[in-house]
Amino acid sequence: MSGESASAIPKGQVDLLDFIDWSGVECLNQSSTHSLPNALKQGYREDDGLHLESDADEQLLLYIPFTQVIKLHSIIVKGPEDEGPKTVKLFSNKEHMGFSNVNDYPPSDTAVLSTDNLKGKPVLVKYVKFQNVRSLTIFIEDNQSGSEITKVQKIMLYGSTVETTDMKGLKKIEDH
Repeated sequence: MSGESASAIPKGQVDLLDFIDWSGVECLNQSSTHSLPNALKQGYREDDGLHLESDADEQLLLYIPFTQVIKLHSIIVKGPEDEGPKTVKLFSNKEHMGFSNVNDYPPSDTAVLSTDNLKGKPVLVKYVKFQNVRSLTIFIEDNQSGSEITKVQKIMLYGSTVETTDMKGLKKIEDH
């Protein structure tokens, strides 16, 4: 692991990779040869030779469900200076969105990525809007140069899990 990625983790936050429900992850308009796992999965996202690439036009729509409720603190979206993402809209707990209705809902947050962001500088999200997240939809609206293809080398999500009381926890109290 490089020192750059370790230092990029915000203090008190964790990489939420282990909490992604991979069976439900979707990406609309991805190239069949350059798909989402290249940018999101551990091991793949560290390989600079791999990336996620858009297919028909520059837009990408990613749906990422979680195995438990999380609080999202920040995201990292790395990509090349020219074809890397520019406008990124985040939606908390919006399921079954498509390109036809993505503009029907106000995003929970919008980020316009800078060159520093594309090199790995985290984007802090509006933390109050991401306190009880079961799924995250990421809409990459355009890229830096306005070209037909958007390339994403790495997506990292940072935050924490939400403490919930479950029946097991309650049962333990009863046993004492």
